[in-house]
Amino acid sequence: MKVYLLHAQKDFDAAAPLPPQTEALIQDLDMDILIRAMSDDDKYLSEIAKSVLFQSLLDTDSIRYRQEIVQDAIDNEGPLRDLYALANEAIEAKRHSWFSMFGAYPSSILYGAVRLLQTYVPILELLRKWTKQYQQNFRSQGLRRFCIMVQEELNDDYMKNLVLYLKELQFIDGVMISAGLKAGNEPCQYELRKPHKRDPNWIRRLFSPRTPSFTFSIDPRDEAGGRALGELRDRGINYASNAVAQSADHIESFFKILKQELAFYIGALNLKRHLESLGESYSFPIVSTDRVPTFECSGLYNICLALVANKAVVGNTVQARGKNLAIITGVNEGGKSTFLRSVGISQLMMQAGLFVPALTFTADIRSGVFTHYRRKEDRNLGSGKFDEELKRMNIIVDHMGPNSLILFNESFASTNEREGSEIARHIVSALLETGAKIFFVTHLYTFAHYFKEQASATTIMLRAERRQDGGRTFRIVEGAPSQHSHGEDLYKQVFAEAR
Repeated sequence: MKVYLLHAQKDFDAAAPLPPQTEALIQDLDMDILIRAMSDDDKYLSEIAKSVLFQSLLDTDSIRYRQEIVQDAIDNEGPLRDLYALANEAIEAKRHSWFSMFGAYPSSILYGAVRLLQTYVPILELLRKWTKQYQQNFRSQGLRRFCIMVQEELNDDYMKNLVLYLKELQFIDGVMISAGLKAGNEPCQYELRKPHKRDPNWIRRLFSPRTPSFTFSIDPRDEAGGRALGELRDRGINYASNAVAQSADHIESFFKILKQELAFYIGALNLKRHLESLGESYSFPIVSTDRVPTFECSGLYNICLALVANKAVVGNTVQARGKNLAIITGVNEGGKSTFLRSVGISQLMMQAGLFVPALTFTADIRSGVFTHYRRKEDRNLGSGKFDEELKRMNIIVDHMGPNSLILFNESFASTNEREGSEIARHIVSALLETGAKIFFVTHLYTFAHYFKEQASATTIMLRAERRQDGGRTFRIVEGAPSQHSHGEDLYKQVFAEAR
């Protein structure tokens, strides 16, 4: 049985290595806040959320496949949580059973596997009941396929035979084994035989002719004979014990994968609950299939900021279809970095198959998301700030693929304005040639002005909005770069408050 709730044709590999830029993304985009909200401080949910968020999907069909299941989870939250609890119950059943330790001998392996399968039988029955009860509620391809698969694989005949075979494998009436003889009358070709069915008519049993047989008994005090008989028994049931143990392992693996893949959808439900409690909106993004860079949004907000502030935050509307470079300038503390984080987080959420924090959101698929944010001074004095920026840029170039999304936040500002602008211009120009899409927050006016003049058709200029009185709206709007950062606004505000 295959779960296939995160991918249409394969199981999700939670142990797969995450992209090398993962830790930088978590640090720069505050992704730990999002993961914590999805997990509700559950360590297992946290690990799955992290793994899924950073193993981005790279094709439209896969994203839509997962989006449909997320929508079904939202529409059927109770049943999905019940299914997750059922999968967890199956896993805990083995953990809390003493016979989960099968031992080293075929007889002990068989005994433990049979007992474990017997504990799984009522859980499998509950799973069958769940699929029959809720199948008609689901619209997604993934959940409908899952329900049909369970009903076909665990049909009435299968469950009836399973109970019957498990009873027979207890060998209440002993074990029937056949063997051949080879040179020197040494036994070989041990095979387990199915015992003859007992005739329920006792009169017929009493008077029917019996097949001649030869028997012998071992004295209870004959330890060597007992060991020899045990070895014969183990040889006879060896294949059966392995087969039954593999069946138990298969069912256990099925429930582990089911819990693992459902954990992502439970995380999505937890996140939805947090957003609804804040009164924040969310929507399923549209994956652009156009051959031009696309980024269009309305009401896009930084979900991590909203979760930390525990209230609704300002959203932004941007239309940047056909633009592969967005340069964001403007006032200090005006919302530029916040907007930049919302872009990166939403791209990761979209390519994980999640809803995004926006009224509407449309973007194209990117092969990877990278961040190059300003860092604090190296306390160990291993290198200068500018050297450290270049080293991180080199790491990004080594790992990025074509059509990546790269977010720059005040990069190359550790040197003077002229040199910083020139370095940024050359790096951005080279990256654009690879098909990268770039969002660049900067105060480097020469750099911003160059791209405004030289590449206006493929560049969108954005600014942090500022009122006439110097107040910040924390909105990002289209606007040409300015040579002023308006730091004096904050100076006046701080000292006015001090008075």
